[in-house]
Amino acid sequence: MYAVITGANSGIGYGLARRFVREGAEVVMAVRNGDRGRAAAGRITDEFPRAKVRVELVDLADLGSVAALAGRLLAEGRPVDRLVNNAGIMTPPVRDETKDGFELQFGANYLGHFALTLPLLPLLRGGRVTTMSSLTNRWGRLDFDDLQSTRNYTPRIAYGTSKLANLMFAQELDRRSRRNGWGVLSNAAHPGATKTNLQVTGPTHGASGLRTRLVGVVNAVSYRIPGMWQEVDGGILPAWYAATSPDATGGGYYGPGGFGELTGPAKAARVPGKALREGDAERLWLVSERLTGVVA
Repeated sequence: MYAVITGANSGIGYGLARRFVREGAEVVMAVRNGDRGRAAAGRITDEFPRAKVRVELVDLADLGSVAALAGRLLAEGRPVDRLVNNAGIMTPPVRDETKDGFELQFGANYLGHFALTLPLLPLLRGGRVTTMSSLTNRWGRLDFDDLQSTRNYTPRIAYGTSKLANLMFAQELDRRSRRNGWGVLSNAAHPGATKTNLQVTGPTHGASGLRTRLVGVVNAVSYRIPGMWQEVDGGILPAWYAATSPDATGGGYYGPGGFGELTGPAKAARVPGKALREGDAERLWLVSERLTGVVA
């Protein structure tokens, strides 16, 4: 099996890369920071000396970088059995933009993965795309007049919107694949409440000093709440199920099976009603093609 995983140097992405390698897959760790990516790959090869793993650079907040990675994979011409759209940034306190002028979370978490997936469709025939969403998709709202949150930026709502878009993209990709004979199974997953650096890097967003210390304290207290948080090895289970289980379905959505979908083994997750609006999903797809310039 040949798998491509974005954001694979830490958190859920690293946990999935390690699990794929452990099961004998060859893995491309698509990461923004080459040094961190190589260090992560080194940890995997230290643990699994026969591991077939390599690092590829991609910045999901730069469509040029996304196109370059897609171009390298297409030039390689090797079928991709699994694509896991995992990388993301969470709740930067002040609105920021990608290189292409999109709100950072909507641009990197959603549009970057949209623009990576579509060119790879010829390599994904018979394969599977699993896109990471989040419980916070319930906070999201698709305001087609303000997808970039230019009028009113609220960090958690913008993050939820990007994750709602990811879920709707996963479902729409599966519908279009079946309709057009692309031969790609697409689904989505969320990790519940999993301890990763996502809870620090986004809310601090490059800041230091008091804010960073405050975020650290809040997280430390939250992590002590019994049953609320799980480690990465547990957090990867829904995505692992979605990406590999023969029982995972196209258009399916998977999360932890415990209380509130926060922790526990993988099971079918609750899909928010707004994600079931197929007309909105189709409109989002068309808008995304226009914004990125990438067409299936």
